[in-house]
This record gives sequence, C-alpha cells and structure tokens, in this order.
Amino acid sequence: MRSSATTLHPGLSRVISETGHTDVIVVSDAGLPIPVGSERIDLAFRPGMPSFIDVLDTVLGELAVEGATATSEMAEQNPEVFALLSSRLAAIGVELELVPHVTFKERMRPARAFVRSGEFSPYANVILHAGVPY
Repeated sequence: MRSSATTLHPGLSRVISETGHTDVIVVSDAGLPIPVGSERIDLAFRPGMPSFIDVLDTVLGELAVEGATATSEMAEQNPEVFALLSSRLAAIGVELELVPHVTFKERMRPARAFVRSGEFSPYANVILHAGVPY
C-alpha cells in the first residue's frame, strides 16, 4: 500500500520519521483513551473524519511495519473495518494478531505515539509494530 505521496501533517510526518525498529504507533478511533503524557497526533476534525482507514492508509504508506495488533472485539463487532484493516495488512505481508480489548489497552501504553482519527465505529484501533525499510 505504499505510495509516492507523503503526509502533509507535520506532526504525523515527524513521528513517522522518528519511529525506529520495534517502536509502536497506535492508529485509533475517536474514543480510545490515550494515556496521559503520550504523544498524540489528533487528526479528527468532526465525527467520522478522517476515517480510521484513511489514517491507516496514510501511516502504512510511509511507515515500515512488521506486525500489527488489534482487538478480537473489532473482528466481532466491527466486521467491515476489520475486513479493510486485514486486507491492508495482508497486502503488505503483515500478520494481524488479535487480543482481547483489555490486553490491547495494556499493550498500547508504551506506544511512541497515538494517531487519532475521527472514526466513530467501535474498536477501530490498531497497534503497528515498526520494522525496517530494508
């Protein structure tokens, strides 16, 4: 899903460029509680905009990703977004691990940054594990 376009948002561009191997970035919906003190790149400007998938596509277009984690609740309660997430990751050869939402919230805490979309559908969140571009 890599493209020749780059992100126009300076904060998002900076975070992606500073992210190294084994760092994690969380792409989230509008409702995920972001831990106090964490870096937050808030792209939401109204309910549903930008969508989780739009933000995911932007991040995947610029970040080398070697793994991803989402919630089993997304697969069950938000199957349309889950299918889109799964297809995007499969297209770049990234395996998606599913965990309970409680476990997801524990694993997201050390994230390098949280990129918040305006998504208003349940469990539209993913932890992206940075890889190396070579």
